[in-house]
Amino acid sequence: MDEMKDLFASLFDAAIRAADPGPAMARLLPDPPRGRTVVIGAGKGSASMAAAFERMWDGPLSGLVVTRYGYATPCQRIEIVGAAHPVPDGAGLEAAARMLDLVGGLGSGDLVVALISGGGSSLLPAPPDGMTLQDEAAVNAALLASGAPISAMNTVRKHLSRIKGGRLALAAWPARVITYVVSDIPGDNPAFVASGPTIADPCGRQEALDIVRAYGIALPQAALRHLARDDCAAPRPDDPRLAGNVVHVVASAAQSLEAAARRAAELGIDCAILSDSIEGEARDVALVHAAIAREVRLRHRPFPPPILLLSGGETTVTLADDAGQGGRNTEFLLAFAMAVEGVAGIHAFAADTDGIDGSEDNAGAFADHGSAARMRAAGVDPRAALAGNRSWRAFDAIGDLFVTGPTGTNVNDFRAIHIGGDG
Repeated sequence: MDEMKDLFASLFDAAIRAADPGPAMARLLPDPPRGRTVVIGAGKGSASMAAAFERMWDGPLSGLVVTRYGYATPCQRIEIVGAAHPVPDGAGLEAAARMLDLVGGLGSGDLVVALISGGGSSLLPAPPDGMTLQDEAAVNAALLASGAPISAMNTVRKHLSRIKGGRLALAAWPARVITYVVSDIPGDNPAFVASGPTIADPCGRQEALDIVRAYGIALPQAALRHLARDDCAAPRPDDPRLAGNVVHVVASAAQSLEAAARRAAELGIDCAILSDSIEGEARDVALVHAAIAREVRLRHRPFPPPILLLSGGETTVTLADDAGQGGRNTEFLLAFAMAVEGVAGIHAFAADTDGIDGSEDNAGAFADHGSAARMRAAGVDPRAALAGNRSWRAFDAIGDLFVTGPTGTNVNDFRAIHIGGDG
């Protein structure tokens, strides 16, 4: 297991290096404007993006970026503030209001540079009239507990905000807006990252209402009343005020998986990327991955072992009423460990590329065919732990958590499964 842990940590490091937005941003710098350059941003990777942009930009510069508490990177000309994630707080509310004011008085000769990464939805709360911060926090909690995919969550969020869904770009008009995106969204639609504060998408109010009904999302009454209003719709992509704006995706799960595959090849390990956009309930996605791993190990199909399987995307967790400590990657691994129990030669790793999986300080964990047995020996029933969303405790009990601290980026889940060919 120690050898496998070293391998997985090496692959994760390669994935994180590939998710560094700096090199891509350097190739895509805009021409200096006639007027001011103002940087705004939100997300778990936005502070490191701000530091990189500040180093590259020669001209005058000012701005405001909000990131999760503990994720700040020092900047000289751009102010970095912290706020709560995943449940929004007053610091995020103040940052959102300041950001709207900051871009509100700009003219056609000014440039707004938006640095957007995953987590920005919670970090920029801006409830519309008739809703409070507490209502927005309740919306977030209901969405996170619903099991809905992130794209569906953000479709709802953008209709319950004064800043999301392209509204921040409208506030900046007539200034030109260039947006750099570190994508944590399966499929890399930039309009869904952080609920697209500077990017419009075609999903309308009816789509948001359909999502609420389909997933049985228990929104507060104030949110339901707002969604019932015709004027709650977010701007559409063909809004002429957004016509001159530019969007660049500068890091994504696909790029990180490809970098990890190259690292595996350097180590002489055959590798296959299953997908960079896998969604679904974490425990269900785990069962599919486990079935593939067993098939490879026992029947040598669809790939001959030994082989490394990589996948990315964003799974979800529908929380139990008595949910404990955990995250979607450790939940994935707990279900996976039980599904491959006793099938020797299968090792797995899953982690969030932002460095935090769920409610604790770990990025993810390691698992193998013997993890479930070791948990029982440590006094933890893995099946009960899975039922109660207590995956962190299960892996903590056997010493198999993976801790990195904040990575400065966020391209979502990274999963690696090694299936041996011996025996």
